[in-house]
Amino acid sequence: MLHISANELKTKGASAIKLNDTEDSEAIITVRGKDTYVVMSLEKYNYLRECELEAALNETRKDLDSGNMYTDGISAHLNRIDHA
Repeated sequence: MLHISANELKTKGASAIKLNDTEDSEAIITVRGKDTYVVMSLEKYNYLRECELEAALNETRKDLDSGNMYTDGISAHLNRIDHA
C-alpha cells in the first residue's frame, strides 16, 4: 500500500497520490510518522459504503426475524433512552 507523508501531500498536492487500480488502490497518509488517513478512489469508497449498508440491512432483517424489536411506540422508546 502506498504511504505518503502529510508534508509530501502538502508540497506536491493531489499529484502525490497516484492510485493504481491493481496494487495500490488506497494510499495511507502519515502525520508525524503515524498512519492517520486513508485515501481511495470514489468508486472504492462507494463500494465499501454499499457493503456497510448491506450489513446494516442484514442485521435489521435478523432482528426482525428473531423478534428483537419494540412495538410500544415513541413515548416508550424515549422513556427507555432517558433511563438507559
